[in-house]
Amino acid sequence: MSSTPARSQKLSSGSVSLGDGRVLFLTADTDTLRRQLDGEVLTSAQVQGIPLLDNISTDEITPGWVCFFYDETLGRYVYAGLRHGGIEKDDFVKARPTVVVSGISKGCGSSRETAPYAEKWAGAKVIVAKNIEKIYGQNCQNIGLLTTTDFGVVERLERGEAIPVEEFTRGLDAIGADIVRHGGLFPYNRARLAGEVAPPPVTTAARPMNLVEKIIARKAVADAATGRLGVPAVAPGDSLFCRADVRFTHDYVTPMAAALFKEFLGDKARVRDTESVYAFRDHLTFIGKVMSKKHREMGLLEHANALRTTQEAFCKEQGIRLYDEVAAGGSEAICHNAVLEDIALPGQLVIGSDSHTCTAGALATFAFGVGATDIANAWYTRDIRVVVPEVIRVELTGTLSESVSAKDVMLKILADPYIKAGKAIGQVLEFTGSAVTAMNMDERATLTNMAVEGAATTGIIAADAVTKAYLEGLGRWDSALDEWLEIRSDRAAEYAHRIAINLDSLRPMVALPGDPRNGVFLDELETEKSGPIAVDIAYGGSCTGGKMTDMDLYASVLRRAVDAGLKVADGVHLYIQFGSQLIKKYAEDKGYIATFEAAGAELVNPSCGACIRAGPGVSDDPSQVTVSAINRNFPGRSGPGSVYLASPLVVAASAIAGYIVEPDRMPLTKEGQRHRPLKSAAA
Repeated sequence: MSSTPARSQKLSSGSVSLGDGRVLFLTADTDTLRRQLDGEVLTSAQVQGIPLLDNISTDEITPGWVCFFYDETLGRYVYAGLRHGGIEKDDFVKARPTVVVSGISKGCGSSRETAPYAEKWAGAKVIVAKNIEKIYGQNCQNIGLLTTTDFGVVERLERGEAIPVEEFTRGLDAIGADIVRHGGLFPYNRARLAGEVAPPPVTTAARPMNLVEKIIARKAVADAATGRLGVPAVAPGDSLFCRADVRFTHDYVTPMAAALFKEFLGDKARVRDTESVYAFRDHLTFIGKVMSKKHREMGLLEHANALRTTQEAFCKEQGIRLYDEVAAGGSEAICHNAVLEDIALPGQLVIGSDSHTCTAGALATFAFGVGATDIANAWYTRDIRVVVPEVIRVELTGTLSESVSAKDVMLKILADPYIKAGKAIGQVLEFTGSAVTAMNMDERATLTNMAVEGAATTGIIAADAVTKAYLEGLGRWDSALDEWLEIRSDRAAEYAHRIAINLDSLRPMVALPGDPRNGVFLDELETEKSGPIAVDIAYGGSCTGGKMTDMDLYASVLRRAVDAGLKVADGVHLYIQFGSQLIKKYAEDKGYIATFEAAGAELVNPSCGACIRAGPGVSDDPSQVTVSAINRNFPGRSGPGSVYLASPLVVAASAIAGYIVEPDRMPLTKEGQRHRPLKSAAA
């Protein structure tokens, strides 16, 4: 396997045409898609009326196992995880897809840059969709893959027209447009460092600003030559570079970013300011436990292990702090939990090679995920390009009942029509209100962690007494941070949208399989499905569901069951996974480990694990049903089975009951477990 990705090149022709390729329509109709892959060429007119696939995630474009590659091999496996199934090696390459067309929300999910790289290396030059997810779209720009939401482009290409690249810059910010013109971020930065191109100065006059805008204004690179930071004000749409306080990667991405870094700057290049750079061996520590025989025979376990070796070598060479594996298995911490516990501070700008970098927004940081190309550039320049985002103000009032938690709140927010329709793409969710003030840090982190599931760039919560107490407890607060206790969004700050929810009447929620935005009340789910939904797997863990408060919630339910003489229902496997070693110690000190074991749970050390189909808790058959406390349930992400997202309370109660159930309706007798005929949602 080559260790050096192909370099993006400036589009010398200044235009793009269909050439010897063709348009490939990603249709919801399996037969129509298969016919195209088998060589049939269809036109826009011929597919009119056939629904296009919506919400195609990066997990479907490049499933986790495909990401063990980071060279041209990616193109041979593109769309191997598509929900249709049956997409085989080289199917897309043989189809010669110059243009790939789909429906709404293209590229949702993880920030993995392998997805657009795979499409590019399969032959694609243009991606067309009704709307493009923010991180995916930026990653496409970074590598010279053109994107558009103008479906008229498809018909023009079909007619043989050569379309100027300039047309693909419409609606982009100034920096993004220049990156497209240069054919990618590396060529752009090469010109930038040579003084051939420069980002436009920020000229926004003083104005009322929200919290995100205030952080961006402080971190703006006002003078690249001197390193001077700060501008008076910014406004949505302003395009600029900002100094990153924290830059981190994990074992899936570090090797690709390292290869890009050295390709751009040479083998002797050095990462700058390594005291603010971190790497994590947290995604693939358990991959050997769950990798299929088929994938082992393909040599993928060796490729996965090679990612670890490459990351270790790069971190040692560059002097980067590596959160590594532990002797007992698993890692020191999942990156997002470690960033909360050890690294991020209020007012900082945090970037990471993972979409759930937004978790750190709970600490009043502007934190967001980026791709390998962005990280590789930021290692050297220390800055990151930012388009000032619009902000959605989410005001939460009222009081949560004992049967609901922040996970239910977030599933309710994600089901809001504005967010479900994809209108929040690239925006920020600012969580405010008395109910947020009442939440502890772990519950706040659940909100910010899942902001990206609504296609938002990140989530953020202003610092307050809870923030200070949390960081003081970790020995990480000093007087210099006191100012952030007073910094708030201005009263006259502008918002793109407002969502107001009173939590007094909120009931337990679940998200139906396929998308975190498929939220419904649990009692409505039972009515819709004509009875409770039997489960095979109950999974409590991940960065979302593996925090200290989540351990409190699992224990509160499982202790009731154990006291009643019950264990996990026959036929159900309950997993509880800790987000960090600190969280595991907390569970030990609270006596939760004995409760978990008495209930029949399998305990798993910190790692991303089943959340990315890389550890204990994954399904291995399409008929299996999982109820999970993770953050997303895109097709295939946690195995071939159906995944319902729910709170830690519902996950624990469902494990005891044998079916998805509200915690206050959990049966407390053996007769109540699977006490009536149940239907599997996957049947």
